[in-house]
Amino acid sequence: MVDVQHLTGGRCGDAELKMGSVTSHFGPLCGKEEKREEERLFRANDRPFNLSYRYADNAIKTAKYNLFTFLPLNLFEQFRRLANAYFLFLMVLQLIPQISSLSWFTTAVPLILVLTMTAVKDASDDINRHRSDKQVNNRLVDVLIDGELRNEKWMNVQVGDIIRLENNQFVTADLMLLSSSEPLNLVYVETAELDGETNLKVKQALTVTGEMGDGIDALAGFKGEVRCEPPNNRLDKFKGTLSLDGQTYSLDNDKVLLRGCTLRNTEWCFGLVIFGGPDTKLMQNSGKTIFKRTSIDLLMNVLVLCIFGFLALMCTVLAIGNAIWEVREGSVFTVFLPRDQEASAALSSFLSFWSYVIILNTMVPISLYVSVEIIRLGNSFYIDWDRKMYYPKSDTPAQARTTTLNEELGQIKYIFSDKTGTLTQNIMTFNKCSINGKAYGELFDFSGQRVEITEKTDRVDFSWNRLADPKFSFHDHSLVETVRDGNPEARAFFRLLALCHTVMPEEKKEGELYYQAQSPDEGALVTAARNFGFVFRSRTPETIIAMELGRQVVYELLAVLDFNNVRKRMSVIVRSPEGKLTLFCKGADTIIYERLHPSCNKLMEVTTRHLNEYAGDGLRTLVLAYKDLDESYMDEWKLRHHEASTAMDDREERLDQLYEEIEKDLMLLGATAVEDKLQDGVPQTIEQLAKADIKIWVLTGDKQETAENIGYSCNMLREEMKEIFVVSANTPEAVGEELRNARRKMCPDAAEEPSVIKGRAGLFWLQKTERVEDEKTEGEYGLVINGHSLAFALEKSLHLELLRTACMCRTVICCRVTPLQKAQVVQLVKKYKQAITLAIGDGANDVSMIKAAHIGVGISGQEGMQAVLSSDYSFAQFRYLQRLLLVHGRWSYLRMCKFLQYFFYKNFTFTFVHFWYAFFCGFSAQTVYDEWFITLYNLVYTALPVLGMSLFDQDVNDRWSFQYPQLYSPGQLNLYFSKKAFVHCMMHSCYSSLILFFIPWAAMHDTVRDDGKDVADYQSFALLAQTCLLIVMNIQLCLDTHYWTAVNQFFVWGSLAAYFAVTLTMYSNGMFLIFTTSFPFIGTARNSLNQPNVWLTIFLTSLLCILPVVAFRFIVIQLQPTVNDKVRHKLRKEALPAPEPRLPPARRISTRRSGYAFSHAQGYGELVTSRRFLLKRPLRSRPALFAQTDSPLAQNQPQLYRTIAEEPEERPPQSEREPRMF
Repeated sequence: MVDVQHLTGGRCGDAELKMGSVTSHFGPLCGKEEKREEERLFRANDRPFNLSYRYADNAIKTAKYNLFTFLPLNLFEQFRRLANAYFLFLMVLQLIPQISSLSWFTTAVPLILVLTMTAVKDASDDINRHRSDKQVNNRLVDVLIDGELRNEKWMNVQVGDIIRLENNQFVTADLMLLSSSEPLNLVYVETAELDGETNLKVKQALTVTGEMGDGIDALAGFKGEVRCEPPNNRLDKFKGTLSLDGQTYSLDNDKVLLRGCTLRNTEWCFGLVIFGGPDTKLMQNSGKTIFKRTSIDLLMNVLVLCIFGFLALMCTVLAIGNAIWEVREGSVFTVFLPRDQEASAALSSFLSFWSYVIILNTMVPISLYVSVEIIRLGNSFYIDWDRKMYYPKSDTPAQARTTTLNEELGQIKYIFSDKTGTLTQNIMTFNKCSINGKAYGELFDFSGQRVEITEKTDRVDFSWNRLADPKFSFHDHSLVETVRDGNPEARAFFRLLALCHTVMPEEKKEGELYYQAQSPDEGALVTAARNFGFVFRSRTPETIIAMELGRQVVYELLAVLDFNNVRKRMSVIVRSPEGKLTLFCKGADTIIYERLHPSCNKLMEVTTRHLNEYAGDGLRTLVLAYKDLDESYMDEWKLRHHEASTAMDDREERLDQLYEEIEKDLMLLGATAVEDKLQDGVPQTIEQLAKADIKIWVLTGDKQETAENIGYSCNMLREEMKEIFVVSANTPEAVGEELRNARRKMCPDAAEEPSVIKGRAGLFWLQKTERVEDEKTEGEYGLVINGHSLAFALEKSLHLELLRTACMCRTVICCRVTPLQKAQVVQLVKKYKQAITLAIGDGANDVSMIKAAHIGVGISGQEGMQAVLSSDYSFAQFRYLQRLLLVHGRWSYLRMCKFLQYFFYKNFTFTFVHFWYAFFCGFSAQTVYDEWFITLYNLVYTALPVLGMSLFDQDVNDRWSFQYPQLYSPGQLNLYFSKKAFVHCMMHSCYSSLILFFIPWAAMHDTVRDDGKDVADYQSFALLAQTCLLIVMNIQLCLDTHYWTAVNQFFVWGSLAAYFAVTLTMYSNGMFLIFTTSFPFIGTARNSLNQPNVWLTIFLTSLLCILPVVAFRFIVIQLQPTVNDKVRHKLRKEALPAPEPRLPPARRISTRRSGYAFSHAQGYGELVTSRRFLLKRPLRSRPALFAQTDSPLAQNQPQLYRTIAEEPEERPPQSEREPRMF
């Protein structure tokens, strides 16, 4: 995705997409900077007033070019590449007859080819962007214009318009919610595009606007004026006010629907457009696209600059040589080569300088760039075609969305990952429970060994329960038997789960009941109770109606003691049909244990043991308890509760005291264990990447407890770690102190101040760099840091302390972070670690992080596609990341490095031979080879063999790559291609060129054929030199190739065969007779190649070039073998490793648990007891929650009930009822 830019009303403005309306990239050229928007003011239903502010409309533009700007802009971008500009300059030189020793087309044809290929690729990408923009901009929505609803295109929607949305529609722009079809003016939205989460979020309109309902006249007459914050990328915050009829109402994030959300389970709603198009928070999070280039690309730029300097030096030496030769020897030749009258040694020297610039330009041939693009394209296709990265459930293949970054996948040092939707599926499942000291949910064989539960494991049959959810899966049959056999504790356990919650049931049509759960945890627990026979059916503000084992029972709801972050528990007080008063409570184990009756101590010990086991499995735990209440006490408590809830002062404190008083001496029932389901293979992938010395940081918007839980589930945090530091201070000083204390514990000997190594890099070494070295620690540590603490730690005074401390840890988890903070963390590591980074996520809140990292990966498939649109690579499952890096990334890096080393070697050797020959041809700029050989050397004779190696070579196959992740580390250290490797390559080329020139020269010097005829002429020498060169280059390539395929063999032997075929044809009599001037080497091949001494010279030259290479490599492998050498030696002796068998995970015991499993917000207790949520609207038939059945939301949340006949309220006699605990 490119910069999201948009031309608004012809104005010119700031081209950066940060705050305010965004203009096109020609904005800065207008010479007038527009002020940044500081506050937004607009009126509903008043287009003329709103248009005067020239706010951006709802059209988006992500394309770079149009029909008129494509050619100039694209050529301008391409000629900004140093190499392209250099080749254009060369072509101009070749058009000057006095200095051109080669035809102009030898440079023009490859240059035009490269420019055309790149332009076609850019045009194709931009056409796709135009199509995408057109598709989005032409979607239709109902807009209220002049008192009537009209169907308008999205791009025509303006700020201040009122629009109508229907169920399952995408939200058109950022809207202020006005009214909805639901009670209490609620709407339910799915935010998968924004944050990757599939559980529904609740939004609520203001009462004053909600009263308008769907009355068109009332909505058309609405004249509210809104003042709010300017456009920004904060997805979780909104500040504004609505002025209406002299009253001012506060607006916050709960009143706003963001573009990218989908309306769910809501028949209709009306909204007022606040931000449109590029100003929406979704597009603001798209950020500014940075043109990403690999470290090898940047290194090549520097090397090409060095080569230009070296080329200029060589040409200068030869030009000086020409001047000296002209003065000393040139006069001898004037008899048969008379000079022009104006010619002089100085002019001759000047012209020869430019002639040699043309001849020696093969040091950086344009075919280098063509080949690099082909190799990258080929390796991208391998990713697209890899069946092992294809996810059949959602029919999603892996996709390389960019072709320019493949080799950098083999150099990753840091991975920054989102949690929800990336590591987890955002699906909660009720896995295990402990009831009255007995654990349920695990299976054991006859020997008492734990059996791993898989998809094939026999599931519990819930067919006896007509209301059971068919998608619910449980495997321990004993729990159902316990409940059905009348166990009072088990029944009380599930009764509590069916009653103690804030879930809102909703019956769309007869028999179809949906749960609106504020967190998937609550949904999972209520669904579990449903399947075990205790079905939460409906609620009113005063009652809860449940179906208990087929009988309808009505409980009177007396109070809801709501959850908050301090209490970490919630309770309900209910009166049973028999008049029994009971308090049901669920919450964090530490909180509930403090409030238990002393008689529960023994049961608490057993339950704690079960909780430790569940925590060891990475499950989210809750403890359940109850208490029987006395009627008289309850009446007195309710009176005090009413007084406290209506008090003007200290209301919260007084209520908390009352809650504390009643929530004590509880009786323990048991504990639940809910699994926040990880994506398949996440722990194994993280373990593999850790073995490859890749550090993984999790940056999530989730709360600390949830993130820590997932850290343990993924094996990122482990009990064996020496210490896990938690930074959660609320002031800069305290955060700095916590970071310093952690660092001192990990590395007591480290200096107090970080040592920052300053240097220079980039083209012409203009870029200043700062690097912080890694510091060694003994043992493994983890770091967990909260969002508010991270905000202080990222400030200039503390950011290096944060970096030092975090980089000493094996695992870093940042919780409650904003999209901007995610990007800042990535930028911090990029700047000071000079390491290659990768960011992976699945929602719009991850886009800024994906764009900030060197490589961005989007998780595609079920969740939102916003991250995918901004990513460089995408696939459906996190586990595919290990294959992308350890196989494709490593091979791409290896192939590219081999290609560059070999390419520079063959071209330097080719060029250096020209240099040595200059000393024997009077520095006359004569070429040592035939002109046709020079033209075809890079295009035909050596192009395919090196491409074959660069597309197919692999040191070891994919199985061995997984078996030994350590093979990945050389890429991180950039060992295979660096400035040092380049110098080695030049020295090798210099040696080879000396052999390739002087051995043939000495062998041909004053030599005659066996019949006495002369063979020591220029043409025979040229043929011998070029034949030796080509054979040596092919042998060198064979030595560099580790993996031979039929294609490689064909390319190597085919190129040699092509050389001899072309040579014999071009040096034949027929070609000379047809094109006399173009093919002057008549008969040379016949004259030379039938002589034994010529073939012996070729053999000797090849031997002297190759033997030192073989000897050097042998000695290095013996004395200093690399990881690759060791593994390749091992695989010669061993069979291919079999895939590792799946073993049941070892039981881990943990004393660390989730403090509280719920992720829902405070305040829903008040909502469910509010009378206003029972406002009746006409019941209409509505579509199902989802049209598509494969959606994760439809499969998991909310749950769908089967139709049953409404049974009359029944109060069975005591003898028929099950035994009760209360």
